[in-house]
This record gives sequence, structure tokens and C-alpha cells, in this order.
Amino acid sequence: MDLTRCPWCGQDPLYTAYHDAEWGVPEWEARALWEKLILDGFQAGLAWITILRKRESFRAAFQGFEPAVIASWGEADVVRLLGDAGIVRHRGKIEATIGNARAFLEIEERQGFSDFLWKHVEGRPVQNRFATMAEAPTETAAARAMSKELKAHGFRFCGPTIVYAFMQATGMVNDHLVGCHAHDRCASLAARPAG
Repeated sequence: MDLTRCPWCGQDPLYTAYHDAEWGVPEWEARALWEKLILDGFQAGLAWITILRKRESFRAAFQGFEPAVIASWGEADVVRLLGDAGIVRHRGKIEATIGNARAFLEIEERQGFSDFLWKHVEGRPVQNRFATMAEAPTETAAARAMSKELKAHGFRFCGPTIVYAFMQATGMVNDHLVGCHAHDRCASLAARPAG
């Protein structure tokens, strides 16, 4: 049986699997949220499928996206990563990732990174009911506020459009179209798990 999906994922099996299993599913774990925000920053100027195809190489190159590890990196690590053909080799984005790891650690210690992000949607996913992709915004007031606060804490490559794409991907907003098979499933996951 063919499933009805949001049209942005096309027919690529990697993309449809991402759409079906990950995109729009609420993510509460701080490190996973940070990884996705970093990858969305690397996407700037590129198609998400490009990053998705390189995601495992990114995870290997960035040692599982462990902020405590990455925060200690310096110029030698930047040079090493610039030589890694498995990732997007962009000095500014690599250097931003190291700085963003340091900013993550500060936020995590002070208030928890997950809470810091989720407060922008009052701790619950926004349930949109768009019928067409044209109805979905590219940024919102919540995305602009999150972007501004991230930048105030030292984050880079986190403008409002990147942040809104991140919010969609991590289920802070449910932007699956109402005709998509994943819309209601993601809506049912809106309650934050205990603990």
C-alpha cells in the first residue's frame, strides 16, 4: 500500500525513511537536539538530502556529536575536518560547531539545553494543520526568538529559517500536512515523556 507523504521528501528511500520515522517526531534529548541543530547549520545553502546522505560520516568525523569532546577542539581539528571528504568542508561551519559545543555546555549546565529550546513553544509541540506545503512558513515569531537567544549565547549558523527547519524536524512544530500518514502519529507523541 502506498502511503501519502509530504511531497518534499520525494521518492528517495533514504528521504522517505527519514520523513516517516524522524521528521516531526518530538525530540527531547539535549545531545540529539544539538546534533540536529548543527546538521541544520551545515545544510545552509544545500539540500537536506545532501546532509542526510553524509550524516553517518558527520557522526564519525564529529565523534558522535558529543559536545564535551568537540568543545575542546582547536585548529588542528578544524584542519583534519577540512580534509574529510565525507562531510561538508566549510571552515566557518566547522569552527561554528566547535563554538556551538562550548555554548551548548554552558546552557546545559545553567538550565538544560532541551528546556532552553522547548520553552519557545511552551514545552509542547505546536500542532499545525496545513493542507499544502505553501501554507507552511519558513520562519515564525518563535523561530526568530529562539534564533536570537541562541545567538546571544554564542551560537552561529542558527538564523530564523534554519531554526524553523530545526523546529519542524525535531517535532517542536508538527508541519506534516494533514493528508500525510505521519501527521496524526506525530500529534499523538506531543506529550513530553516523564523524567
